[in-house]
This record gives sequence, C-alpha cells and structure tokens, in this order.
Amino acid sequence: MIDVDFSQPPFSLLDDAGRERVSGSLDLVYFDRDEVILDAGQPGESVFLIHKGEVAELDVTQPGEPERIGHYTAGDLFGAISILHGQSRYRFCAEQESLCYLLPRAEFLALCDDYPAFADCFRRNLAHKTRLLAAQRASGGADMAGTMLARARECMRPPFRLARTATITEAVTTLEARRVDSLLVDGDSGPGMVTKTDLLNALVLEKWPPDAPVRSIAHFALVTVRPDQYLFEALVAMTHHRIERVVVMEDVTPVGVVELVDALSHFSSRSHGVSLQVEQADDLASLSVASRLMPDLVRGLMAQGVKPRFVMGLLAALNGRLIGKTWDFIVDERYHGASCLMVMGSEGRGEQILKTDQDNGLILSDDLVWPQREACMRAFSDALLELGYPPCPGGIMVSNAQWVGSETQWRERIDTWARRCDVDALMNLAILLDAQAMGGNPALLARLREALFERCAGDEILLSHFARPVLRFSTPLTLFGSLKKPRHGIDIKKGGIFPVVHGVRVMALERNITVTSTLERLDALVADGRLEARFAEDLGEALSLFTELRLKQQLERLDGREGEPDRVVVQELSSLERDLLREALHIVKDFKQRLSHRYHLEYA
Repeated sequence: MIDVDFSQPPFSLLDDAGRERVSGSLDLVYFDRDEVILDAGQPGESVFLIHKGEVAELDVTQPGEPERIGHYTAGDLFGAISILHGQSRYRFCAEQESLCYLLPRAEFLALCDDYPAFADCFRRNLAHKTRLLAAQRASGGADMAGTMLARARECMRPPFRLARTATITEAVTTLEARRVDSLLVDGDSGPGMVTKTDLLNALVLEKWPPDAPVRSIAHFALVTVRPDQYLFEALVAMTHHRIERVVVMEDVTPVGVVELVDALSHFSSRSHGVSLQVEQADDLASLSVASRLMPDLVRGLMAQGVKPRFVMGLLAALNGRLIGKTWDFIVDERYHGASCLMVMGSEGRGEQILKTDQDNGLILSDDLVWPQREACMRAFSDALLELGYPPCPGGIMVSNAQWVGSETQWRERIDTWARRCDVDALMNLAILLDAQAMGGNPALLARLREALFERCAGDEILLSHFARPVLRFSTPLTLFGSLKKPRHGIDIKKGGIFPVVHGVRVMALERNITVTSTLERLDALVADGRLEARFAEDLGEALSLFTELRLKQQLERLDGREGEPDRVVVQELSSLERDLLREALHIVKDFKQRLSHRYHLEYA
C-alpha cells in the first residue's frame, strides 16, 4: 500500500487523475546506511520521496571533506531538480537505513508537462514557493482568498473629469447628473479632486461664488494606486490617510476611482467592521472596544490565506489610527503644531501585527511651553495600556523624560549616541531610525531624521559598529546546513527576523534611505543598486515566512497554549514549511556573510 500524503505540495497541485498516476508509478526501494542514492554529476533517473530514514545532501565540489548542505527526513522529496537540470549538482547519501518511493523520470516529466503548477513548484525560487504555501493554506476558503486578492481595477468607478475652466455650479450639476460623490478636475500639473463635501463647504461655510473656478477648491495632492495593485492595498491607503477614496492611475492618466464603500463591500464584515469602529470612536471607551476586536481580525485574515505583508499593512494603518486618535483625545489641540508623537520599533516600521510593547517618544519645538506635559504623557501611556499596549520594559515611552525632548536636545542625543557607539547608544539609534510620526506635527520628525542621516550615514566606523549586532545571534542551522530541532523550538525572532530587519536598516542608513518599512527599504536598495532584485525578493519572502510562523505561535498563546511566542518547533511544521524555513535561513546566512564583508565585521 502506498503511504504518501497527497494533501501536501507538490502532489496537492495535481488532480485526482494525476495523483492516481503517481500512485501507480511508485516503487519502494531500500538503501543501506552510508549508501550513495544519487551522486553529483549523475543523471537524474527518479524523484525520491522518503518513506522512512534520513538522507544527507552533500556538496562535493569543494576541496576537502564534502560539505553537508541539506538534510531530508520522512515525507521529504529530492531528485526532481536533478531531472530538470539533466544531472545532480550534489550527492545524496543515506545517513541511516532508509526506504524511499521512486517516481520514474519519464512519469515525472509527463506530469510536469500536463500540470504546469506542479512543474513550477520545482523551478521557482523562495518567493514563489511561499506563495504556493499561502495558496495551500487558503484552500477551503478559496472564495474569501479570491476576494482578498481582488485588484483595484475590479472595484473602480469610472472617473468623471471637469475641464480646468469649470465652475462650482458646473461641478454641482455634474455630481447630480452622474450620481457620484467626487469629480476629477484638470489642473496645471495634473488632475485634482473635488468632493460633494468640498462643494458644500465652499458654498455654505466659505461663501464662494457659484461661478468661481472649481479648481480653486480642488485637492491636487491625490492618494493613488495602480490598476494591478490589490484592492486590499487601496483599503490600507484609505485607512492610513483617513480618506474615503483613492484615484487609480495608469502611468499619469487617471482611469478610475475606488470608493471606500465599494472596497468595504468586497471584504468580510469583520475586517471592515474594525476599521469603521475605530473611525467612529469618539472617546477612549469606544476606541478600546474596537481595539479588542483586532486579534480576531488577524485570525480571520490569516485563515483566509491573506499574505502577511498585507495583514501588516492593514494592522499598521489601524494601529496608527488607534494611537493617533488616542493622542487627539488626550493632548490639547493647541500643542499639536509644536509637538510630534513618534512610534518606533515594529510599529514604526509598520510590521506589527499583534500589539506589542509601547515604543514611543516625543519631539517638542524649542520654544514650546507646556506646563502639564508630564502629567499629560503619563495619561497617554495609561490610555495605551487600556487599549492593550503593554508598557515597554526598557522605558521607551513618552512618560519617560529620556524619550522626550526639544529638537535641540534630540540632536544632541543623536550626536552623543553616535560618538559613544556602545550597545545602548547603538540600540537607541536603531530605535530612532525606525520612528514614524503618529500625532502632532510630522515636520519635527522629518527635520530630526535629516539630522540623524547627516550625522551617521557617512561614518564608516559607526556603520561597522551599527552592523555588528546582526552577528549576535546564530542562524539556527546545523554545521551541515539542516534545521536545528531543539525540543523547545528555535527562536525565529533572533535567528531570522532580527538579522534581516537590522541588516536592511544598516544598509538603508548608509544609503540615506528614509522609508522605515523593511520591505520598502529592500525596494529602495534594489533601485539604488545595492541589492539584486531576486535576492531582495527572497529576503522579503524570508521575512514574511518568519513573521507568519511567529504569528502562528503568538495566536496559539492567545488561545491558551503554552510556549514562548518567538519559538517555532520545527518538528510540528509540515514538510513544505520545513523546506521553506531551511531555505529562508540559508538566505539569512548568506545575507549575514554579505554584511560581514561590507562592514568588515570579520575583524570585530
């Protein structure tokens, strides 16, 4: 009897007929301990699927002893790449007595011809393999996953445009005739937008004459998306900017408008219900009610197969609104223009999914007088605690005077940290580098960021010290390249997430890249020529995989399961997850070696 789990990729990519072909073609073969199953340079004649035993993958191309680069156990598959490439690049050797199913070369190639998705599973890089995993997890919820993957062009309304000479009266007439809430208006340097609310305010509150040119009240700083971007991203943009529509642009031409009401109709009531409750909250109590819904929102989105980067984007926007509205409730409006609340850490990078510790600071104008500031900041920290954000163990909060200061004081701190270059100083620089404005005047943070880059970006000695922590934690791979499998699990934050996040942060500092998201920093580094596009894509997918595995542990803890939130037990992963995790960690290992060479960490 054939004992193969056909519910896992690559076999899950076949239909029933294809799986029957596999079952009818398999032979079970025994290999003795230390027996070479497939040697380097040997033509691939079979795909091997391990039933029992363990197999090592060895690189024999280098002088000396073969380097062990892979380790396969029951349920793992090897040999397919050897068939596709014509010969094996590595040696596969039984480490103990092993039983393997053999799928003949001819049948494997025939399946590749008949099932393109099956073939792609063996030809793709890490980025494509992780998409395959996401698709597999979304099975059973395909309708919802399909909804989440809808594109902006599928939900956009046609754009109605007015000539630059159109009047307010013509705009009102067009709105009524077209039964729409917004219009595009041609301007000197591109289109702008005017809404029904804009027109009402202009006529009633601001007393504009009806024959005034409508472009005078239009907004020309449009928030835009491309037609091929996910509708999910359009919703994130609207949540982040607190607007009700985005313009869909094809190059420089507007081709449609996505309205908030249309976007929300595409998603589950739970997902947009949280957004609406956050927006409608008019006091801290109602904001707290909305905040408590967010873990269930995360569970729902992940169960539906939504990519982690999209979940992070939506949750970052929602967390930003939660924190921003809390700031507005607590801080008197007269202080908003002369102060800036900044959030840091994963919240600043937009990579927080579940709520973590408070990481925030406050920048003040040099001439600001705020007598009750300390009491106000204590109230703000307490309010965030009520919303589910625990206090920062290191005291990185606005209620701590060390993370509050005038512009001049902050510049002095940056200079002091850069000169000291000790562990605490470097950590503070890293924290500040990820800062994002969440309340008050963002220009204060923009000026401080300029000062930080001006002081640090060209300092080679500082950059070397700054990069050194990427080597602090070992990559959880054995000397032979296989996954470590401690009973208590591997620390995915230290071994995977941190070296990617911090390594990319170091490169961004050196190249004066001001965006804070790790994925956006990777895109910018590619555009700058510092990273190859494929390697950057694989780094991003590795980070997404680590984040997803960590999130799974965190959700299980919320459900009462014991264990540390950052530890992933390898033995509990599926064969595909183990394969992806091993490949992702090898990419991290490669990245650390690149950083070590670039910043001379080998001499540290």
